[in-house]
Amino acid sequence: MTLLLVGIGSALGAACRYAMNRFFERRPHPFPKATLFINLTGAFILGFFVGMQMNHTRYLFLGTGLMGGYTTFSTMNFELFLLLKENKHLFRWYFISTYVLGLLASFLGIICGSFV
Repeated sequence: MTLLLVGIGSALGAACRYAMNRFFERRPHPFPKATLFINLTGAFILGFFVGMQMNHTRYLFLGTGLMGGYTTFSTMNFELFLLLKENKHLFRWYFISTYVLGLLASFLGIICGSFV
């Protein structure tokens, strides 16, 4: 049952990530806005779930499954690699904004979730 919950959550998260990528493709730009947005909103939402202190089963579905399928560490690192080769200035901005803003988003999510 646990594997099914995580699998369904992952499928829904991946579908949401695909939809967000499609939305951002309408305005192409060398800066990977879609992945940054997805990972920052995912960090906030996952932090929110942690702050809520939900039960283990619900967290497996929403945190591990949904947010695991929605966020994308591998794509972010591939985009960082491409930017390092092509545009070192954008590389620095993407790297810093991803990690600094990601930590901030997680922290704010935990704080907001603790009020629920």
